[in-house]
Amino acid sequence: MGKTILVALTVCVAHTVAAHAAPPNPCRIEVIEKGSDWPVPLVELRTTGNQRFVTDNAGVIAIDQPELMGREVWFAVRGHGYEVPADGFGYRGVRLTPKPGKTLRVEVTRTTIAKRLGRLTGAGLFTHSQRLGGERTWRESGVVGADSVQVAVHNGKRFWLWGDTTLHHYPLGIFHSSSATTARKPIAAFKPPIRLSFDYFRDKKTGRPRGVAKLPGTGPTWLSAYVSLPDKSGKHRLVATYMKIKPPLEAYEWGLCVWDDAAERFDRHKVIWTKSDTSRNPPPLPKGHPVLWTDKSGKRWVLFGDPLPTLRCPATFEAWQDPSAWETIEPQKTFRAANDGRAVHPHRSTHSGSVAWHPWRQKWVTVFMEKFGQPSAFGELWYAEADAPTGPWGPAVKVLSHDNYTFYNPRIHADWSSPDSPALIFEGTYTAQFANKPEPTPGYDYNQVLYRLDLDDERLKAAR
Repeated sequence: MGKTILVALTVCVAHTVAAHAAPPNPCRIEVIEKGSDWPVPLVELRTTGNQRFVTDNAGVIAIDQPELMGREVWFAVRGHGYEVPADGFGYRGVRLTPKPGKTLRVEVTRTTIAKRLGRLTGAGLFTHSQRLGGERTWRESGVVGADSVQVAVHNGKRFWLWGDTTLHHYPLGIFHSSSATTARKPIAAFKPPIRLSFDYFRDKKTGRPRGVAKLPGTGPTWLSAYVSLPDKSGKHRLVATYMKIKPPLEAYEWGLCVWDDAAERFDRHKVIWTKSDTSRNPPPLPKGHPVLWTDKSGKRWVLFGDPLPTLRCPATFEAWQDPSAWETIEPQKTFRAANDGRAVHPHRSTHSGSVAWHPWRQKWVTVFMEKFGQPSAFGELWYAEADAPTGPWGPAVKVLSHDNYTFYNPRIHADWSSPDSPALIFEGTYTAQFANKPEPTPGYDYNQVLYRLDLDDERLKAAR
């Protein structure tokens, strides 16, 4: 009897150890674009029981839920510009039978002109791939969410800066702008999967990413008009315009700040405006995304706008800090839609778009967010061209759309364009904010997503 019990216990323990030593082998689901076979990030598969799975930067989902294994499962497919055909009842989805260790493929059709390349910020960029044994060298940054990118090339590096930033350790994160550096061109090829590793400025004690613009005054510090300009000695200075914010979202001070290369932070340089009963609104000042421009006489300017230029000054540190050297520009108020001729209104704010020179197209181009667009009020992006950064701008073509989701602050990466390639690269903030109460997308919400627009696409000819 004793031996029988001992054998039974031994077998039981062996099974228990084996169970812990050999975790379930997930089923791999790959979502790829029809025609190109490119993996597609940010595609959601949802079961009839409302279990949600979202592809990572490699277009992969790992599934090991016991209740889904070995049986046919209907997955609704949603992809913001990527879809599968609708069935007779109008449902867009696929039937799959997940099994441990099996690889399944879902082919989606791209319906927008812009191609999604992947997420740049946040946690778990390769969460499913890593569960399946891939992307073992990828390291997490500690950032969960990052709002509204600003970019400048300074001292041979690419400086990245974001607004309010979410971290893991507490609901309140960074409210004085987080920042990081990379090489000038940190992405080898503009196709998924995208792997961009940021070197964040971090707190020396905790190791967490830290704020770099904790300027005097209460409330968050938001930066704009981020650019590197030479001073009279030839030294480049990294500068920005700042605003101080009080609840609910009211700017009470605007000014100029300068990066301290040694301390690795921004310092207040000059206060331009403080809100008062006699001064309710700020004067014109550098805001939005800067672009450098040499006019026909050979004079070098820096233009500031959002999306179109509204102010310019000579491209020097001395002119930037002298309001008397600033010249206002009246931007074009609307664009004409290429498809039906209607007026398209860009959202004139600090989150609506940017302009750039494209060397392959030999044109100035813009990508901007439409004000109160359809189907998303702040998620519809358009493209247009001009012979000069100040316009006039030609017909606009919609290049990106979202289903009840916001995509603001599209920032063109002008220096990633090449005379030998039609590719135009831009990113923007993907967020549930300002939409009609959508469910936030796990991992992706409140983060930067990168897109590619090929300017030789036939559908863009209407913008010429």
